[in-house]
Amino acid sequence: MEKVVNLTINGHKVSVPEDTTILEAARQNGIQIPTLCYHPRLNPLGHCRMCVVEVAGVEKPVASCETPALEGMEVFTDTPAIREVRRGMLELMIAAHPVNGCYTCDRSGNCEFQNFVYEQGITGTDLSTDTYCFPVVQDNPFIARDYEKCILCGRCVQVCREVQGRAVLDLVHNGFSTKAAPVLNGEEVSAKEAGCVFCGQCVQVCPVGALVEKNRRYQDREWEMKKVKSVCPYCGVGCNLDLYVKDNKIVKVMGREHPEVNQGWLCVKGRFGYDYLHHDGRLTTPLIREGEKGKGIFREATWEEALQVVADNLARIKDTYDPEALAVITSAKCTNEENYLIQKFARAVIGTNNVDHCARL
Repeated sequence: MEKVVNLTINGHKVSVPEDTTILEAARQNGIQIPTLCYHPRLNPLGHCRMCVVEVAGVEKPVASCETPALEGMEVFTDTPAIREVRRGMLELMIAAHPVNGCYTCDRSGNCEFQNFVYEQGITGTDLSTDTYCFPVVQDNPFIARDYEKCILCGRCVQVCREVQGRAVLDLVHNGFSTKAAPVLNGEEVSAKEAGCVFCGQCVQVCPVGALVEKNRRYQDREWEMKKVKSVCPYCGVGCNLDLYVKDNKIVKVMGREHPEVNQGWLCVKGRFGYDYLHHDGRLTTPLIREGEKGKGIFREATWEEALQVVADNLARIKDTYDPEALAVITSAKCTNEENYLIQKFARAVIGTNNVDHCARL
């Protein structure tokens, strides 16, 4: 039987399973605590200190993301002192963050940091810091890294290590020159040199505009896009997707949060491999080749005509040679039902067992 602990949060009695953190206990009971470095599918770090709460009998505020809920604990999540701590942490981040960059930031309107600053009503800060001008790094085809917008939450470092298993990213340098960059043997290098597979998990978890899809920079605003649920067309895993669509074109793909299949994570194909959908060279009508074999030209045809040509040639080869002279290769971009039908067609209609799938090639 699962052991339960009872505690009080903001005067409300709650019961949660043992080994639940204060943050999880609060959220399970509809009490919101702000976070920036915390991600529900990564190990808690406690870097940002936005989630600090007061616990009766404890002298200093504690990070709720990594503090376990204990029997009889009294927790206060929104006292004046806690609000002051959170405001102070936000002002420290603002001092080293190009707030005017919000005007052109691709995450504006969907930025966790921007949302918290707005909720706190912070319009500026009296704090002054040394600032470093980092160029935007675009040394690969997929991801743009804008270090000036980075708040050093550490999510990208974590997801690369804990989920993707690559450990490509790490915090390098020190002070106000610190950044989360690709490293090799402790030295900052390009993403490719560090062994990055460009899965984009770091883009998925980044709470600000420090990591964005390279092809959509300055192309669209968050509120202009419509989110559509879908399934990845590439392999048989069937990862769940959220497609972000503008003007009937897919401009961004994210792993759908909390599905049982892929838990919100994607590979490089699922996240970035959708340009073929809108490619100028994509076929929109059947083509039939006419003329000498190997030298003929393609002409457009109707579906009925094209299917008849295919049927005639399949029958000709089968009758002239043997059913085993034919083979069928199916596609991962088809549904399971479509792949089932084509293999049934190959075996029951054509009479061949030469059936394979592109995922094995």
